[in-house]
Amino acid sequence: MDHPIGEGEGKPFPLFALSGGGLSRQEPRRRGVVRVSERVVITGMGVVTPIGNDLETFWTNLVAGESGVVRVTDFDLTGYATQIAGTVKGFDPEMWVDAREARRLDRTILFAVAAAKMALRHAELDPGAWDPERVGVVIGSGVGGMGTLEDNFSAFFSRGPRRVSPFFVPMMIANMPAGYVAIELGARGPNFAPVSACATGTHALGLAYELLKANKADVVFAGGAEAAVRPIAFAAFGAARALSTRNDDPPRASRPFDRRRDGFVIGEGAGVLVLERLSVARARGAPILAEVVGFGMSADAYHITAPAPEGRGMAEAMRHALADANLPPEAVDYVNAHGTATEYNDRCETKAIKTVFGEHAYRLLVSSNKSMIGHLLGAAGAVEAAATVMTLRTGIVPPTINLEEPDPELDLDYVPNVARRADVRVALSNSFGFGGQNAVLALRRYDEGDERPEGDGANGADKGSEEEAR
Repeated sequence: MDHPIGEGEGKPFPLFALSGGGLSRQEPRRRGVVRVSERVVITGMGVVTPIGNDLETFWTNLVAGESGVVRVTDFDLTGYATQIAGTVKGFDPEMWVDAREARRLDRTILFAVAAAKMALRHAELDPGAWDPERVGVVIGSGVGGMGTLEDNFSAFFSRGPRRVSPFFVPMMIANMPAGYVAIELGARGPNFAPVSACATGTHALGLAYELLKANKADVVFAGGAEAAVRPIAFAAFGAARALSTRNDDPPRASRPFDRRRDGFVIGEGAGVLVLERLSVARARGAPILAEVVGFGMSADAYHITAPAPEGRGMAEAMRHALADANLPPEAVDYVNAHGTATEYNDRCETKAIKTVFGEHAYRLLVSSNKSMIGHLLGAAGAVEAAATVMTLRTGIVPPTINLEEPDPELDLDYVPNVARRADVRVALSNSFGFGGQNAVLALRRYDEGDERPEGDGANGADKGSEEEAR
């Protein structure tokens, strides 16, 4: 039975305490399947967010329903329709790189390095003990170094070409968070940076999962980073009429699924998760936090900003994730929604969930972290995946805050305003980007006693490469 989290609950917790219990239902089983790939688990997480620059602070505030949305004061937004954002506070880059390097790196890269080093520590990994060619990095960014781009364009047009920084290109390009994290960690395995707008972080995690299943690496640091709280972003998203203009009440501006929602609130931050092949994690006695059991992708092929009618592409991505995991819809307990608080997204995502889950949609718990942290664009999927892992581990579903007047068309259980305890064994984490690019992760609670053989259903390891024994 679900129940709300009372005051004082959901406060600091032991990060390495594993929750018990696996799926109680009978796992699907196919006879004669030949295993060709391996289960993939999550062993470490690091985040930089508007509500905390470490995992424990982030999670505590998320469960408590604390908003990180504030009026922007770092630059003058007078005359802009939107003047609020989910900003990262108190971030000290010199905790993670030396002062000289900190001056040469875009904020996006610094966020990624901080999150990756936190994840390294959380996973109890020792770079001195690993084979560097078997350690990969897949970290994306929706727009790359927007601050660097803006500053150097301004200098170029106002003072000429000699005023452009020699570090302009390496600071700006969207693959540099992945490249620089590899430099810092000495990780010489697969390294690249997906760019799929607001689905970037989830695509990065999904592609890391595929790399590990294909035995292209033993460990992959994967996620997303973004630092686009800049005037040009407010101008651009404002022109597209995508942003909330509730400037007079920042903490209550992001209102996913609420009838009075008026657009998303831009945010910044980073999330990096350590993914490992299960055998590698077990061999080194790693803290296993959760298991990645499925990944789905799709394209709307419809419009540059609007989702396809009825959430067609969103539904396809969720179906692909479930098929990859070899799980029926009824096995899912919770959906960490994309939940942007835009008119189109919330309506289409709700329809997509109903399409995929049928009547089970009304038994699901669904919530949006963006109600508290804003929309972290390319970092959103990674940070929200970290939150989903915490839900699996703790049995606490963070709320959707500011959901005060339900939209009659949006009639699912969005966990309004107060966190809730629930027995969550399987969860989906949804991300959908401009251009109609969709990505969904299926995550499962990890049971230390789970000795299922590799490729034996519910982890997708036998999909697409199976042979029937004859």
